[in-house]
Amino acid sequence: MPSRSIRATLVATLAAGGVLYALPSAHAALGGTPTPPPEGATSRLLAPVARAASGAASATPSASYSVTQTTLSSGTVVREYVSTAGTVFGIAWRGPMMPDLPTLLGSYFTQFDSARNALRAAHPGRGPLNLEVPGLVVRSGGHMGAFSGQAYLPQSLPAGVSAADIQ
Repeated sequence: MPSRSIRATLVATLAAGGVLYALPSAHAALGGTPTPPPEGATSRLLAPVARAASGAASATPSASYSVTQTTLSSGTVVREYVSTAGTVFGIAWRGPMMPDLPTLLGSYFTQFDSARNALRAAHPGRGPLNLEVPGLVVRSGGHMGAFSGQAYLPQSLPAGVSAADIQ
């Protein structure tokens, strides 16, 4: 897969020529739209989920979302939670290797990385990561061969959906 700078150059060059091809990405970026799975991965759409709005007088679902599950060649499983508008509002992972967080978190990675570095500076050592910063929640833990985590945008959770649904 092309590096980020080479990839950006390719996209700019192709766009300037009036042609824009979708370059394969590892995952959807949080807050963005889903993208095709990387080479060597398998992906499937899990059944769309319908939720009733909280406090609704009827049991009629008012918000729904879909979940795409991708199994990477490493064996790590990544689930992308996508709103009806087509935006990824949550991501969860579980497997023997950590997924590519810069790709998964997209534009939120810088905010995550700064908060993570500050937390590790204040509390040196290893251990689970539980970050809640404005507009972003990331929980990650595990050990070699068994990692898991979730990231979501609290402000983008559809009605009736909670953080516990992202797993």
